[in-house]
Amino acid sequence: MEPTKKKLITHNGSFHADDIFAAAALILYLEKNNPASGWEIIRTRDPEIIKTGDYVFDVGGIYDEEKNLFDHHQTGGAGSGSDGIEYSSLGLVWKKFGIKIAGGEKPAKIVEKRLVAPIDAWDNGQDLVVSKHKITPYYLQNIFFAMLPTWKENNDDLDKIFLKCVELARTVLAREIIQAQDMVEAEEKILDAYKNAADKRIIVLDKNYPFEYVLVNLPEPLFAVYPRKTGDSWGVKAVRKDMKNFENRKNFPESWAGLRDKELQKISGVSDAMFCHRALFTAVAKSKEGAIKLAQLAVKL
Repeated sequence: MEPTKKKLITHNGSFHADDIFAAAALILYLEKNNPASGWEIIRTRDPEIIKTGDYVFDVGGIYDEEKNLFDHHQTGGAGSGSDGIEYSSLGLVWKKFGIKIAGGEKPAKIVEKRLVAPIDAWDNGQDLVVSKHKITPYYLQNIFFAMLPTWKENNDDLDKIFLKCVELARTVLAREIIQAQDMVEAEEKILDAYKNAADKRIIVLDKNYPFEYVLVNLPEPLFAVYPRKTGDSWGVKAVRKDMKNFENRKNFPESWAGLRDKELQKISGVSDAMFCHRALFTAVAKSKEGAIKLAQLAVKL
């Protein structure tokens, strides 16, 4: 006999990023830990059908981790994470299964901070950033809102649209997990480069690691030098003061802004300099030695 498919039950009608990603997370969990079972998504608000679910999320009015009931709409909610962000259905699913889905505590925590907690905050009406402009950011959630039918369109296909959104979320979540796993592996290599650096203001890397989230937590680094993935060249990038904004600990010289090739070579004295961004956060040279020279000059100037 074929094993009975696991029932993933959530509410019908309109949808948000939390129920979409909660479904995606549970699918990834089942595929990794119980691939033979298979799964089906049922969207309903019928209490009797909800009782039949193996995993119930964002519906039902109960949070019970042991019974795989992951709703947060009940009076008092379902608690908050370490950063004071209230859990949505995604956060509750990730709290229980995140380590198993991501393959470890460190990558699970990275995914939580990058993707899960921001979705939790949005769903619970908690602001994470201060609005400085009349134009608001285009958030991940807006992608799914764009999929919802407008007032002129028919709502009959909402369940099909939800499943399409889950597939998209599944791809995004799977990629975020890969990014996090590789980031954890890279962290040790970045820290080794930092420990062995003669001048800890300039960290020279042997590969294009995701260094930003590591170096920002160290006191001395101002610039990172690394081989670029595209082309035979080396990049230099300023270390930010804080990953929440674009302010750097130190910019490249203003006189370099937007210069290329001969113009940049002339003003910097670096014979293979290729480019400096007009926002003064990154520069490029053909060689490792040239990139290091650009960083050394930027530190002094």
